[in-house]
Amino acid sequence: MDTFWVGVALVIFLAILVKFGVPGMIVKGLDARGERVAQELAEARRLRQEAEKLLAEYDSKRKAAEAEAAEIVSSANDEAKRLAAEAEAKLADFVARRTKAAEEKIAQAESQAEAEVRAAAAEAASKAAESILRGQMAGKAGDAAFAAGLGEVKAKLN
Repeated sequence: MDTFWVGVALVIFLAILVKFGVPGMIVKGLDARGERVAQELAEARRLRQEAEKLLAEYDSKRKAAEAEAAEIVSSANDEAKRLAAEAEAKLADFVARRTKAAEEKIAQAESQAEAEVRAAAAEAASKAAESILRGQMAGKAGDAAFAAGLGEVKAKLN
């Protein structure tokens, strides 16, 4: 019989709960909780979409930065090659100018030595000719040759 009264008390308790609208409040609470969960899910979807957009944006920026870095490296390599070629050309020009200057100095020294040898030979020849002529022109023959030469000079001057 105790179970009967427990059953009656349970029915009365449930009736009081229904009269005060407790099941409605429970349903409202569950609905509000469901709405909050739905809003949180929608917010989570929105945040995920934003994160995907940001990821795609940063990925494109990374790719652009990599391309720019590759272009900078390529440009630097080209510039280094150009500078190396320019330096090589300048060095070749410098060597050519030095070689030409050395060749000119050698040619000048050769011509100077040749001129000195010629001058020495001419001087030796003139001294030899002088001594020969002095020997041959001593006396009357020398006076006659001197007079003839003096006459030629006077004729040419007039």
